[in-house]
Amino acid sequence: MKTDLTRKNALVCGASRGIGQATAELLAKMGATVTVVARSKERLEEVIEGLDREQNQQHQLVVADFSKPDEVKERFSRWFEATPIEILVNNSGGPPPGPIAEAEGEAFLAGMRAHLLCNQYLAQAALPGMRSAGYGRIINIISTSVYEPIPGLGVSNTVRAAVAAWAKTLAGELAPEGFTVNNVLPGFTATDRLASLISGRAKKSGRSEEEVAAEMRASVPMGRFGEGQEIANAIAFLASPAAAYMTGVSLAVDGGRLKGL
Repeated sequence: MKTDLTRKNALVCGASRGIGQATAELLAKMGATVTVVARSKERLEEVIEGLDREQNQQHQLVVADFSKPDEVKERFSRWFEATPIEILVNNSGGPPPGPIAEAEGEAFLAGMRAHLLCNQYLAQAALPGMRSAGYGRIINIISTSVYEPIPGLGVSNTVRAAVAAWAKTLAGELAPEGFTVNNVLPGFTATDRLASLISGRAKKSGRSEEEVAAEMRASVPMGRFGEGQEIANAIAFLASPAAAYMTGVSLAVDGGRLKGL
């Protein structure tokens, strides 16, 4: 199975920690030169220091705030002219939790700007380089809420579904060129985001964080939370030549939590 990414260039968003960091580390081990993106320059510098360089990769970083899509569009339009990529990993922290009935309209717009618009602008900016190289992989890190809405994440459920529909449409348009567009749907994964959700649920219910975490783990057939590396494994496969005939797929990596087929 061909998974070598030597001489491939990848851009990994949300790479300062969690799933994004694990993905950047794994793609580098597979031979890719990786550009890491997040808001914290200090954290990105630490991530780059830990990336594999056995293939003499020249890893880079870009500081970007995905709450400002116009700035993202301008920055990466210029960036990709000098640094074309073949692999784009779209990943950004989810919208704040809360019931959808209580959500303000601006919360939906903010979520769409940070996720849908930034994904769109990055894909548009990256495509010329993919076409020049004859290789293109776009992988979006979304959520299992694409299949089953998660209680208490009203805005996130809505935004994630929109991103999945965008990706499915783009996959059909790019398939004739041999480029793939896929989504990875993490289940409950041990990240800062999950810790925040557990804390919020505990405060709202009056229970301890340990009780809330235990209840969440009990809903997963494997009985545990996932690790960032386990999500990164799926992302890396979809980025590789081995996944050339997989496109338009939303792949759940959730320990069996989803109930639907």
